Amino acid sequence: MKIDISAMEWTRAPKQYTVTEDTVEMITEPFTDLWQRTYYHFRNDNAPVLQMTTDEKFFSFVFRTEFDTKVRYDQSGLIMYLDSDNWLKAAVEYENDRIQRLGSVVTNNGYSDWASVDIDASEKSMWFRFSRRDDDFCIENSTDGINFKQMRICHMFNLKDTIKFGIYACSAEDSSFRARFMDMELTECKWLAHDGQAPDEE
Repeated sequence: MKIDISAMEWTRAPKQYTVTEDTVEMITEPFTDLWQRTYYHFRNDNAPVLQMTTDEKFFSFVFRTEFDTKVRYDQSGLIMYLDSDNWLKAAVEYENDRIQRLGSVVTNNGYSDWASVDIDASEKSMWFRFSRRDDDFCIENSTDGINFKQMRICHMFNLKDTIKFGIYACSAEDSSFRARFMDMELTECKWLAHDGQAPDEE
């Protein structure tokens, strides 16, 4: 099902953005980011976030982002922002003229983690797929929108039945870039139920 972009809502809208029937484009502002405490011992909570709301327990959200990142920590990707202490994101994050970090951050109870792999700095587009099964989530990425690779599986501890999820872009240092988001779609859950070991009895 195609996303109705007009029904999505901003949290901290950027100063410059354009929304059409098929595309969202935003210009990031310097010193915007999302991170909580871990390792760096600071709290950043000012990135622009555009999200939709659902109480569906089983679904997948797919989209493509294009970005002209050029300064360290410029990033564009997926977000599920519940509140400042509980959220997850996945993005391509610029590091230098050789590599970028294709990574994900899960923040539970005010502490963030970061898992990443290095990809070539020439990559300027990426597909993401975000799937929910009850209170657990799967994040995947793809370069062609067809063949998706698992990035991580995670659990959110302070989750309500209704969640918000969508897209974001930000520039953690003194930078600004253009990020575009398109081909946004909701589908049945592509993250299939596990067919191996049976769950433990509670």
